[in-house]
Amino acid sequence: PPAEGQDGEQQPAEIESLCMNCYRNGVTRLLLTRIPFFKEIIVSSFTCESCSWSNTEIQSAGRIQEQGVRCALAVASRQDMNREIVKTDCATIRIPELDFEIPAFSQKGVLTTIEGIIDRAVMGLEQDQPVRRAADKEVASKIDDFISKLKQLKEVHSPFTFIIDDPSGNSFVENPHAPQKDEALVVTYYKRTPQQAAMLGLEEEELDEKPADSAEDLRNEVLQFNTNCPECNAPANTNMKLVQIPHFKEVIIMATNCDSCGHRTNEVKSGGAIEPQGTRITFRITDPSDMTRDILKSETCSVEIPELEFELGMGALGGKFTTLEGLLKDIKDLVERNPFTLGDSSTPSKTEKLQEFIGRLQEIIEGKTKAVFIMDDPAGNSYLQNVYAPEEDPELQVERYERTFEQNEDLGLNDMKTEGYETAPAPGR
Repeated sequence: PPAEGQDGEQQPAEIESLCMNCYRNGVTRLLLTRIPFFKEIIVSSFTCESCSWSNTEIQSAGRIQEQGVRCALAVASRQDMNREIVKTDCATIRIPELDFEIPAFSQKGVLTTIEGIIDRAVMGLEQDQPVRRAADKEVASKIDDFISKLKQLKEVHSPFTFIIDDPSGNSFVENPHAPQKDEALVVTYYKRTPQQAAMLGLEEEELDEKPADSAEDLRNEVLQFNTNCPECNAPANTNMKLVQIPHFKEVIIMATNCDSCGHRTNEVKSGGAIEPQGTRITFRITDPSDMTRDILKSETCSVEIPELEFELGMGALGGKFTTLEGLLKDIKDLVERNPFTLGDSSTPSKTEKLQEFIGRLQEIIEGKTKAVFIMDDPAGNSYLQNVYAPEEDPELQVERYERTFEQNEDLGLNDMKTEGYETAPAPGR
């Protein structure tokens, strides 16, 4: 960092560096300084004692800003020509009255005045005039006329507009009246275009064309986050997708695959809140084609098959989005894989009953036996497909009912107060 002098002011740091004019060593001086009402910048100045070549440029000491900046100054007097200007590499300067423009990246960043900008432009145009006069007198004559117009601007015989446009947001025009407002200076901030962001080497600006959290993006995108396998605890990835079920609601499907042990699992969460009423769905299975109906069983849903005297409590098998056949097969696997029911320690009578149950369940899956399938969800977030939708299905009955106190207790709703809790007295302990 630059050293501080006896009076507390920062002194420039000196670095020996190569002169690009005579290829001998010169000295570069770096100074970190702050411009009032703007920000910190780094001023670098190079001088070469061998060939007397010098060069000065500035760099922003901060990062690229969130928005681009456009400063438009109405130059009306000679005093305006002395205003300090910070122009970065990527800034464009325009004077509309002359159709004059200094493109981005055509000059290094510079700390100067408006008069200095015009002098630099005149110097650049005059540099090649002798060659142009020899090659094309007409073009050289037009440029001479333009140079004279630029020089006349410095006298400010008539007002003109000086515009500096910087997509990085790091350019600046001095306000001599600060902190009061400058009536002659209009500063506007704007959002960079993808082309400007690419010019600055930024990629994330392209992603801002659409809101990242829009519902449309969530429906069309599979989100992925890191988890651990529930079987072997190895790192695994869980995929998540928002799906709209026709004539029902949105649900979130999550699937986890483990590369270490091969375990695969999927789960469904309701995309909405708990419904005001519970839902009881009664479906009469009458045809093998009924097995292909989509079914959403939430975590709070219980399943009952009266013909088999079978009931599956809420929480068992978790949330599932599958077909009726898939859910019945999951129930069958749940019974078959239980070591306490069909293992070595089970009694023959119990094993015989369970084998009979599995056989009858398989007949229902194959469509050989008719049965009634009942889903009872106090949260109202379960669904069984109606293939005749929007018409009614004669074999499907959906009932809405008010939850009991016990059901509300199981769902944790009795202790959930969303209105009037600010004034309610605290319960005694």
